[in-house]
Amino acid sequence: MGRSPLLFLLLIILSLATITKSQTTNIQNVTSINVGALYTFNSVIGRAARRAIDMALEDVNSDHTILPGTKLNLISQDTNCSGFLATVEALQVLEKNVVAIIGPQSSGGSHILSQVANSLQVPLLSFSATDPTLSALEFPYFLRATQSDLFQMRAIADIVDFFQWREVTAIYVDDDYGRNGIAALGDELAQRRAKISYKAGFGQAADLTEITNLLLRVNLLESRVYVLHVNPDSGLTIFSVAQKLGMTGSGYVWIVTDWLAAVLDSNGYGLGYGYESVDADPNVFNLIQGSIVLRWHTPDSDLRKKFVSRWRNKTGNSDSGSGLNAYSLYAYDSVWLMARAIDQYLKTNGNSVNFSTDPKLHDVNGSTLHLAMLKIFNGGKGLLQNLLSTNFTGVTGQVQFGPSRDLIQPAYDIINALSTGSRLIGYWSNYSGLSVDSPEILYQKPQNLSAVSRKLYDVVWPGGITQEPRGWVFPDNGQPLRIGVPNKGSFKQFVSRGSNPGSNSNASGYCIDVFNAAIKLLQYPVPCSFVLIGNGTGNPVYNDIINMVAQNKLDAAVGDFAIVKNRTKIVDFTQPYAEAGMVILAPVKHHSSSAWAFLKPFTLQMWCVIGAFFILVGIVIWILEHRRNDEFRGTPRQQIATMFWFSFSTMFFAHRQNTVSVLGRLVLIVWLFVVLIITSSYTASLTSILTVQQLTTGITGLDSLIASRDPIGYQIGKFVKNYLMEELSIPESRLVPLSTMEEYADALKRGPQGGGVAAIVDERPYIEIFLSTYCNDFRTVGQEFTREGWGFAFQRDSPLAVDLSTAILTLSETGELQRIHDQWLSTKACDSEETDIGASRLSLSSFWGLFLISGAVCVLALIIYFVKLCIQYKKHYKKGSDTREDQAAPPNNMSPRGQEPKHLASLSSFKDLIDLWNTKEEDLKKKKRTSGEMSRKSTGNDSQTSQHSMD
Repeated sequence: MGRSPLLFLLLIILSLATITKSQTTNIQNVTSINVGALYTFNSVIGRAARRAIDMALEDVNSDHTILPGTKLNLISQDTNCSGFLATVEALQVLEKNVVAIIGPQSSGGSHILSQVANSLQVPLLSFSATDPTLSALEFPYFLRATQSDLFQMRAIADIVDFFQWREVTAIYVDDDYGRNGIAALGDELAQRRAKISYKAGFGQAADLTEITNLLLRVNLLESRVYVLHVNPDSGLTIFSVAQKLGMTGSGYVWIVTDWLAAVLDSNGYGLGYGYESVDADPNVFNLIQGSIVLRWHTPDSDLRKKFVSRWRNKTGNSDSGSGLNAYSLYAYDSVWLMARAIDQYLKTNGNSVNFSTDPKLHDVNGSTLHLAMLKIFNGGKGLLQNLLSTNFTGVTGQVQFGPSRDLIQPAYDIINALSTGSRLIGYWSNYSGLSVDSPEILYQKPQNLSAVSRKLYDVVWPGGITQEPRGWVFPDNGQPLRIGVPNKGSFKQFVSRGSNPGSNSNASGYCIDVFNAAIKLLQYPVPCSFVLIGNGTGNPVYNDIINMVAQNKLDAAVGDFAIVKNRTKIVDFTQPYAEAGMVILAPVKHHSSSAWAFLKPFTLQMWCVIGAFFILVGIVIWILEHRRNDEFRGTPRQQIATMFWFSFSTMFFAHRQNTVSVLGRLVLIVWLFVVLIITSSYTASLTSILTVQQLTTGITGLDSLIASRDPIGYQIGKFVKNYLMEELSIPESRLVPLSTMEEYADALKRGPQGGGVAAIVDERPYIEIFLSTYCNDFRTVGQEFTREGWGFAFQRDSPLAVDLSTAILTLSETGELQRIHDQWLSTKACDSEETDIGASRLSLSSFWGLFLISGAVCVLALIIYFVKLCIQYKKHYKKGSDTREDQAAPPNNMSPRGQEPKHLASLSSFKDLIDLWNTKEEDLKKKKRTSGEMSRKSTGNDSQTSQHSMD
């Protein structure tokens, strides 16, 4: 079935480039038209197809609506499963003026004959060549009336993804059919983050020894999910050898392509197509028990039932090995498809066909091959287009080609082989993916390819178990897992050299205990050996250990490995078992209290502004309340005392005087709010100064750390250095490598001026261990600025990473993870570690907004007050003065003796204004009422005097 260069050699030897005149043969009023058929008569596919082709030919020639007056003549040739014979037989068929060929059966033969078909313009219509690459533009005259293996491999990839397997082993026949099908499977698995871990190919002529050796190599591998893609005639041999090697028991998974369904259906062991199957052969089903088998899906239509009934009447159940299978249905529809296309072609071309000779083909003397008889079918392009545009309903369902020249609506039945027979567990279609509903039902609904909608019935796996197999085991090579462990010189609570070198207990610590506890929860043994990396005095480079895992020098890495972006690109991590965000560690100092500590919360400028505003607010309130409030009146000494007492007593909200004016109350409310904020801030700042330690370096968080120029310490070997340089853009010249806790403490105490560091950046678990020893002199500052965790690293796509993640979650839920943490890392906490550090004195810059508001309210209140006062002065006091002047004015506008100059009159008006302000409003109102009464009496007396004078 493999592609062979024999055709090209044959054409080179047998064709001579002799220039002759081209001749055209025109056949008018066609009464018989020839179509070739190429397949292997004595094969599972050939035996089933031959009877179906004969039945279709009989039906076509008896149907007067198809090819009326024209007989479809089918010329069949046996290719005998040989690429060379297929080539020879094809050339013999082409000598007989065929307009098309049904076949070839094999994918390899289709590749070869497609080149001939391109030259002679004879369409090929295959019912069994499923190689996905045959859909390429290289083969324009090749069509398949069946499904491409591209869709079958997509279905298998969905099954693998459904059961969450990540690696499969492909066992296949190494020819065009096998290689290209498995290549398509690899592409589909890659889209689902899975892969083919090993490709086990064998030749068509492989004997039992070769197959046995191949399966022995496969059985030593990790993957236990096998995809078997072989020919129907030799496929059961693989199962027979696998059973002898113990590869069909529990723990194994076999996913088999459609060839096995064809074998079972042909022998009557399958699900059947509407008729009862014969009793299952226990010898066969013991081999394939538990396998998942794919079969081309065909709708359960009336046409198929009628065809199955005719098949049963013709064959009965006595002819073993030639029973009905899916290839029978597609072969039957292929003949009908060809007949309909030819019928349309003849109607379009006046019931005639044209052939022309190729001037480059000439017989070789002595050759029995009549190459000159090979003719070009001039209507090949037209017939090809008729084939592509034909649309009808056949026994396989809707027969119609899509834009990719493949049949539309590809679908497969998913079958589970049991020890007593087979059962349907679901369907796959390119429209809806995996489902327990038939594709015909889902075609009527909106498309849904989500993972949630995927569903299959329960599967009975090899060995008769119903629990889903894990799909992998440790390689059967006698070697335990190589687990890399960092052998550190510090922070040995997390991981360190154990007490028994050379064994599994040669490492100890918190990380090791978590790993061992998780391993014990797995349902299978995991042999492992710890490999210490490092000399135990200094820290190894953790990235180097991760790279060793990625390069297959180690199988895994266990320890305090942070899960960071760059590492996840080359290895797989488990679920985090510890939180390990980065924090900043800085030195602190203790301040002894003094007699003047109460002045430290505010700066000198702040104290001066507060005092000035107390006096200002007191003066403003006194001005606003003086005319109306008796408590703000009295002798000058009493008023000054009241003003200062009222102002400073507001600090404690202890003022006794009540404000009666609206403006005074407005100023007081705003000022009391300012006082509240100031006193609260003062209390908090004083408490901080008296109780909290002070930073010695001025670094209070990440921003100040980046902005400073001081050196920064980090732990050797960890990822912190790369993070500071790459993510925070801190130059390497500022970074100081440190190893032990003693080096941490010494560098922080010396500080930048003494050759030390201003702060240390490290992961929180290390800082907590450090502070448990050096609690009084150092503190963390700022917030935790990363959120990574620690996990165990494995090679990419290792299934052990997934299982251990589940085990770690179980440890967390049961409390075992916390118990291990307390056993190794339970330390006393630093007092007040979470309180603010390095409280600074409060300055005017923090409160100038409050003072601005208070001052603005005071100014606004004074402006309103004096405007009202001036209006009152003009309305009342000035009017009374003008009246007195008019009464005392001498004749002829002569100034009286002793009259004051004009500049002294202005001074007198200002004094009057002050007098008005100093006059209590209540007295002014009484004076106004008295003046009004006297004015009315004076007016009455003047009227009486005038009346007497007139008399």
